[in-house]
Amino acid sequence: MNTLTLEVVGVDDRVPGIRTLSLARTDRGVLPSFTPGSHVVIQYAGGANAYSLTGETTAPREYVVSVLECPQGRGGSRWIHRDLTMGSLVVAHQPRSAFAPVQRATRHLLVAAGIGITPMVSHLRSARRWGRDVRLLYIHREGRGAYLDEIASLTDHASFFTDRTAFLTELNPTLASQPFGTHVYVCGPSQFIDDVVAAAADAGWPPSRIHVEHFGGDLAPGDPFEVQLSRSGDTFTVGSGVSLLESLTARGHTVSSLCHQGVCGECRVPVHSGVVLHRDLYLSADERADTMMACVSRGSGRLELDL
Repeated sequence: MNTLTLEVVGVDDRVPGIRTLSLARTDRGVLPSFTPGSHVVIQYAGGANAYSLTGETTAPREYVVSVLECPQGRGGSRWIHRDLTMGSLVVAHQPRSAFAPVQRATRHLLVAAGIGITPMVSHLRSARRWGRDVRLLYIHREGRGAYLDEIASLTDHASFFTDRTAFLTELNPTLASQPFGTHVYVCGPSQFIDDVVAAAADAGWPPSRIHVEHFGGDLAPGDPFEVQLSRSGDTFTVGSGVSLLESLTARGHTVSSLCHQGVCGECRVPVHSGVVLHRDLYLSADERADTMMACVSRGSGRLELDL
């Protein structure tokens, strides 16, 4: 897997609890371009995590990410907030995206909560560059909104909320009044995503026009599902709140892993048959046809794996 060694060339702590880093090559050369909605995986001691890229997408000199400090998390955000300073070096994987804007969309409706605004910033940049119709609804805690000034400079069609009731009052009629061919993109905490997706479904939106991006590790426990391994014949049940990766490891099967959050691509396993509920941030649509990420994705009913 291709990686980049990047230097911290900018640190912005103006929004409480959110640290924004600017990362550049040590020789200050051009970095790989990326699709709007892309993330970059940054490694830290014992793991890795994905952070949405918010800067320029084409031939950038810097990658910009914003990281919410999560004291009870796996440690990546604590490391970024407490240990990284100007001049620190980090190892990052090249950008990937499972949350790109659909070019044929009539309109792009962006709905974000908290740090879930980060992938939307590159969506807004793209929409402005290409003259696409875009709307944004953004709810955040008072004094904790990220990129507010930048959003205002990128679009005249953004609505900001610090009150849940006011947000929901705006959300439902907004979902109901979009022109045919609009696609909606949702990012934020799991419950927020579930609520917005449910509201969109109630308003008649087809699943093909609803796109979501979960935070790494911020996933519901999911329902139990059965697994059969085609090579060994081993059959078992993966319980709610237990990952396929954990179940495979407990039964003596060795699966390479790193991040445990569906962002690094290490724990990919081949799928022979069954319905997969993909919850990763790594695999492309084509790759999802016959593989899954064992650390976060689940089955619906019964899966047969080529293991």
